Amino acid sequence: MSRDIDTIDGFTDQLKEWYQNDYKGFKTLFDAAVANVQPIPEGQDPKVVYDWKDKSIGDLCQFFKDWYMWLPEIETGLNYIQKFGWLYYKNRYGQCFVTIGPGYLMTKQFVQLRGDYFNSPASRPLVEQWIESLGDIMQEFIVPPGGFKSYNDFFIREVKPGARPIASPGDDSIVVSPADCVINMIVDNLTEETNISVKTVSLNVKQLLNNSYYASKFVGGTAVSCILLPNMYHRYHSPVSGMVVESDEDVAGEYFGIKEFPDFLNKGDVGYGYDYSVFEHFRRGYLIIKTSNYGYVGMIPVGLNTVASVVFVNKFKQITSSDTPVPIAKGDEIGWFQYGGSLNMG
Repeated sequence: MSRDIDTIDGFTDQLKEWYQNDYKGFKTLFDAAVANVQPIPEGQDPKVVYDWKDKSIGDLCQFFKDWYMWLPEIETGLNYIQKFGWLYYKNRYGQCFVTIGPGYLMTKQFVQLRGDYFNSPASRPLVEQWIESLGDIMQEFIVPPGGFKSYNDFFIREVKPGARPIASPGDDSIVVSPADCVINMIVDNLTEETNISVKTVSLNVKQLLNNSYYASKFVGGTAVSCILLPNMYHRYHSPVSGMVVESDEDVAGEYFGIKEFPDFLNKGDVGYGYDYSVFEHFRRGYLIIKTSNYGYVGMIPVGLNTVASVVFVNKFKQITSSDTPVPIAKGDEIGWFQYGGSLNMG
């Protein structure tokens, strides 16, 4: 009953059809999600509030139409993500609705629709708005001849040579940040499979690395998060030098479902003290680097919400044990995210 979707009207018509026929439990799960919506905590910005209590399939369709037509500004880039998040905020029925079956497909199709728009010339007017808002910082970036062709062309803009100098390029004991980001410690005593909690934080390394043979190499190691916000440079680079022994830019996973998204934003202190285990199930890529003297370093770009576009440069897209390891230098570009707030874990 699912079909190729290339317009927002076709998308919402499909949702109505799924609901009417309870396609693979779509109606059952949506109704359960709505019936179990949790109260929105006090003190929220009205611009990010949407009360899903007692909402109908018509309301859901209109919400997606409004979201599709909405153009994000630097200050409002996460607003609709937060509005949608109240449907599954501390709501296990809502979590199920957006992460399994047709509800999962719904989120995937909507992300693709938004991505198609931001890849099209129709999104160019938004580019000038963001360039004006970013102001002098745009002097650090390369503007191609004729300007940016689309919003995503602008969003993955490149920095000028020398704009991001690499710290101690000849000293392999110095690890550099992979991106412009907010950095948080996650855990400093990793295990391979067992979730070890540190202040409510837990990770399953084997699952994050898609059952890689190299997962055991990270036992006892340290994990940090590097969160990219919408106004930041959205390409990511190698934190160390060495040989890439394994990589995969396309590990399938969920698009939405952070059950406590307001806690993740944490009043501006993004990601601090958050339980990152939720990202074990998100759409992501990974790359494993063997260093000369310091063991292995893993990097896991995670596509969150309306991003989901984890893109690696060609030579790092898919490296397996049967391939010759690929050399990489500290600061080398690995890939990029398209529109949205994004995350690297390593």
